[in-house]
Amino acid sequence: MRIIGGNFKGKKILEPKDKETRPLKDLTKESIFNIINHSNKFSIDLEKSYVLDLFSGTGSFGLECLSRKAKHVSFVENYDGILPILKKNLSNLKKINNYSIIEKNILIDFDFLEKKEKFDIIFLDPPYKEKKINIILNNLSKFKTLGPDGIIIIHRHKKEEDNFPEEFKIIEEKKYGISKIIFGKFI
Repeated sequence: MRIIGGNFKGKKILEPKDKETRPLKDLTKESIFNIINHSNKFSIDLEKSYVLDLFSGTGSFGLECLSRKAKHVSFVENYDGILPILKKNLSNLKKINNYSIIEKNILIDFDFLEKKEKFDIIFLDPPYKEKKINIILNNLSKFKTLGPDGIIIIHRHKKEEDNFPEEFKIIEEKKYGISKIIFGKFI
């Protein structure tokens, strides 16, 4: 796995040794960034964006955002088996400090959302077996975490059928291999 674009293009991303973490594949990541950059269904300027990377894992998505000059990335991860790898991947990007790591379980500990920060991109990449996506989306909506023109990107197994809250509107959905990527926002 590598960073595929921006200032750190080609930089290797350390991967986990266990089977609990499913890193975002380069092809899927490249497709996500192509849609962010070229979609006519929404408009996001990555270089002016504040990004919330939920279930960060190795940090693949957020690292890509930092490489492409995002203003700030907040990584949210609580799995002890992956946190050292996430921290090492971030420390390997010399001369950057526009990120934070929040060591919380987003399913039960979402008090950090009360800070009233607004994000332009929220990336949600839970384990495929996770069924409580609606809890996270409800809390993101409740705390008005998404900025007015922001988007939420959800990475799921292509066969997964999630129950999204009524106020979550799907803008676009794409399938890549066993993955599906959902772009949406709150209405």
